[in-house]
Amino acid sequence: MSIIEVNHVSKEYRLGTLTSLKDSAKNMVRRLRKQPVQKRIPFKALDDINFTITEGEVVGIIGNNGAGKSTLLKLLAHVTTPTTGNIAVHGKVAPLIEVGAGLVPDLTGRENVYLNATILGISRADIARKFDDIVSFSELEDFIDTPIKRYSSGMKIRLAFSIATSVDAEVLIIDEVLAVGDLAFQRKCFDRMEELIKGRGSTVLIVSHNIRQIERMCSRVLLLDHGEVAADGLPLDIADLFYRRSNEKINANHKKSLQGKVHKYSSGEIELLSVELLNEQGQPTDSLPSGGTLRVRVKFNVNQTLQRPEIVVGTHTTDFFYLSASSTALIEDRPDLEVGTHEVEYIVPSFPLVAGTYCVRFAIFDQHQRKVFTGETLKIFTILPTSMEIRDAPMRRLYLPTQWRLDGVPHSSPMPAPAEAAGS
Repeated sequence: MSIIEVNHVSKEYRLGTLTSLKDSAKNMVRRLRKQPVQKRIPFKALDDINFTITEGEVVGIIGNNGAGKSTLLKLLAHVTTPTTGNIAVHGKVAPLIEVGAGLVPDLTGRENVYLNATILGISRADIARKFDDIVSFSELEDFIDTPIKRYSSGMKIRLAFSIATSVDAEVLIIDEVLAVGDLAFQRKCFDRMEELIKGRGSTVLIVSHNIRQIERMCSRVLLLDHGEVAADGLPLDIADLFYRRSNEKINANHKKSLQGKVHKYSSGEIELLSVELLNEQGQPTDSLPSGGTLRVRVKFNVNQTLQRPEIVVGTHTTDFFYLSASSTALIEDRPDLEVGTHEVEYIVPSFPLVAGTYCVRFAIFDQHQRKVFTGETLKIFTILPTSMEIRDAPMRRLYLPTQWRLDGVPHSSPMPAPAEAAGS
């Protein structure tokens, strides 16, 4: 049974600056004289959106900033209305949009609990019954009778999230509220959301830039792009498509930015010349198979002699999650770097990352650990998929050769061949 139906929905805004009283008067005179009036540019935040959601589904909505995600949730929560099309929501809706927006600064935390819970449709008797749990979850027992204008921003968000998640509703609409407060409270919020989803069987729509959480929590994902539904399907498939598109955009922007200029620091003693990924023949490449040899060659000029410097080469994801690194600090007899051009190679015989897009980082420190040069996203490269498909492949980030014993009989798990070579 469909609990949400979205039929040919578009939402249009008018772009432009606000006009002064004088300009408004001039425009009115122009209209009376039937003269043209300058019009603001129309912008479609959503463009002919169509989809249905069945009861009990947990649907993630992802996309780049400006894709129309929050606009869609506001339409579903009846915060605003569509320009064209229609939306049908069958059931009580609990919107967790712009958490904390309804808190009144001069009221105490206790008064805000009753006020906001009432606005969300909770009866006074239910509020009284749930009050202790709301306060306990927010961890604000010592401050509940203090005006919230004296709360920190984190304390306000804690209280607002605790109130909002106490609502019993058929449809939960959640916009970027899983990243509230400190790390410990974020974990607590995430657990609360999983409890609401699994325990109540509610239909849930979640907007979040934390794609890993979307993959874990949702049964279906919509990818929005410039106000349109670009893809609709299983979480792992849509998340993978989103990452591929994002990585392609990052790669294109990187090529325009003169080799990651914004991510480099140099004291002036080092001038970076090139960063290359090499294949097995020693030729420059932009890709390698999962489990293949990672070989990075870095060339640079030294403008001032460095005695026994430390050189670091590593990798990271396109969103700057550090994956690997190695340092020449472990080499006792590492040489000095004299003035002139130098070349170093970083070689990992079996690079265990699964298919995806990754980046190279490079750094040099002097013998006293002073930073001489650091750079991130200096080279973007792709790990190619293998011919051997594993059921949980999208859920992992590493491919590690393993050994098994099945009923006492040893078996090995060899590194699969890259997909390109599968038919050769």
